[in-house]
Amino acid sequence: MKTSDFYYDLPQELIAQTPIEPRDSSRMLAYCKESGKIEHRHFFDIIDYLKSGDVLVINNTKVIPARIFATRLPRTDKTVEKNTEVLLLKRKEYDVWECITRPAKKLKIGTKLDFQAMTGEVVGFGEEGIRYIKFQFEGVFENILEEIGNMPLPPYITQKLEDKSRYQTVYGKIDGSAAAPTAGLHFTPQLLEKIESMGVKIAKVLLHVGLGTFRPVKEDDLLNHKMHSEYYEIDDINAKIINDALQDGRRVICVGTTSVRVVESASDDSGFVKAQKGNTSIFIYPGYKFKVVKGLITNFHLPESTLIMLVSAFIGRQETLNLYKTAVEERYRFFSFGDAMMIV
Repeated sequence: MKTSDFYYDLPQELIAQTPIEPRDSSRMLAYCKESGKIEHRHFFDIIDYLKSGDVLVINNTKVIPARIFATRLPRTDKTVEKNTEVLLLKRKEYDVWECITRPAKKLKIGTKLDFQAMTGEVVGFGEEGIRYIKFQFEGVFENILEEIGNMPLPPYITQKLEDKSRYQTVYGKIDGSAAAPTAGLHFTPQLLEKIESMGVKIAKVLLHVGLGTFRPVKEDDLLNHKMHSEYYEIDDINAKIINDALQDGRRVICVGTTSVRVVESASDDSGFVKAQKGNTSIFIYPGYKFKVVKGLITNFHLPESTLIMLVSAFIGRQETLNLYKTAVEERYRFFSFGDAMMIV
C-alpha cells in the first residue's frame, strides 16, 4: 500500500486559520457506516447521533506552550549568537526533554542554549533530527514555560492565535502535549453537560500528543513508516466504563484519533481494555481490525498523514476519500481549527 493512495487535493483557502466561535458552532459532516448516508449539520447537533448508554472517550491531555526560542553559543563560548527554535516533545527525565530543533544539524552534543529564563545543553541525539536537551533552571519548569513558551501551532496556521485557550480542549487537565487533540476542540462545557444528561457516559483517557501523531509519512510504502512512541494512560475506573459498554453491546465512540490509539493499544485479544500506562507506537491503517471503537468524531486531516490512514482503516480508503471530496465540494474548513466529521 502506497502513501500516495491517501492523497487528495485541497484548496489552500479551506485550511482554517482561526477557530470558530462558539466552539460547537463548527460544521459537522455526519456519516452512517451502515447506510452510507451523509448529512451536513453543525457540531451542536451531535446530540442527534448519540443515545443513552453510549460511551464517549475523550483524551484529557493538555497542550503545553512547547515552542521556545534560544540564542546559541558556539562550544568555544565566543560572542557569536544564532537563533534556535526548540519544540518540546516528551519529557524523558526531570530536566531532560526530547525535542525537535531548528536548525538541527548544527546542534552538536555539548551545544549550549540560552533561553533567558533558563539554559539548556544538547546531551544526545535521536532518530530523524531529534535532540535531547538537558535544562538548568530555578523554580518550576512548567511555570517558566508559561512565561517564555508559545503554543505549538502547526506550520499551516500562519495567523496569530489571540486566545491560547482556543488551542486547548475545555476538558484538558494533564500537561504534556505538543499539539492539541483537535477533535475535542469543538466541545463546550454546556454541550458536554447536555450529552451526559442524555445518559451518555464519558470515559477519560490520556495520550500526550507528540511526534507520532503529526510526523509526516516520508516512505513511499507506508508499511515502512515507523511511528514515534507517545505516552498514554487508562485507569481502572475508565477501563471499566468502556468494558461495561462492550459487555452490554453499547457503543464506544472515540473523540479523536488519539483516543482511538489509546483504547486500541490497551485492548487485549478478548476485545476488552485493561488499565495500564506506557508508550504506544501503534500504527492503524487499512487492514487493521478494531477491537473497541464503534464510532469516531474527528477533524479533516492532512493528505498522506497517519491520521487519514486511521480513518481509512475505520471506514475504508475509498469511502474516506469520497467523504473528503464531498467536504471539499461543500467548502468545509480543514485541519486543526477546521470542521468535524462524525462516523457512527
